[in-house]
Amino acid sequence: MQDDPDGKDANASNDGPDADMIAFASEVFDVARRGDAAMLDALLVKGLPPNLRNDKGDSLVMLASYHGHADAVRVLLEHKADPDLRNDNGQTPIAGAAFKGFAAVIETLLDHGASVEGASPDGRTALMIAAMFNRVEIVDLLIARGADPDARDAGGFSARDAAEKMGAPDTAARLARATDAPDA
Repeated sequence: MQDDPDGKDANASNDGPDADMIAFASEVFDVARRGDAAMLDALLVKGLPPNLRNDKGDSLVMLASYHGHADAVRVLLEHKADPDLRNDNGQTPIAGAAFKGFAAVIETLLDHGASVEGASPDGRTALMIAAMFNRVEIVDLLIARGADPDARDAGGFSARDAAEKMGAPDTAARLARATDAPDA
């Protein structure tokens, strides 16, 4: 076996990332989960791809959104990360934030161009998810920002239907007012 001038095995495979690169990427994903906006900014300035994804397809924006870190989300979006980048399950950051109840993250995503619907492949929107978990503040926010309270998922259910099915009385009542109100 012949060695190259740098002391590496000339027959070594270059087919994928080495252990050090995998460890570094893992640390970067942890930075997003922790919401360390300053560190993310520094890494992005040095060339970190803003749409980097993990083995589940979760982007840095998805991880920061799901863990409630609006400042980290803002930094990533200011560095041109895609606010609607779906993971391998077809979920969007806005849907993750709606599920977890992070209104400030949703506002940040919307302010940077995220789709207010944020529908998953089954047609379930961020509004439907917020309604299911009785998140009135988020339901109000999404409706104010243009979410369609009459949208239906693949099963034909609306946000109001989802709220009623999940026993979420406050959002069901709020959506009843939104959908039963006469057009202005």
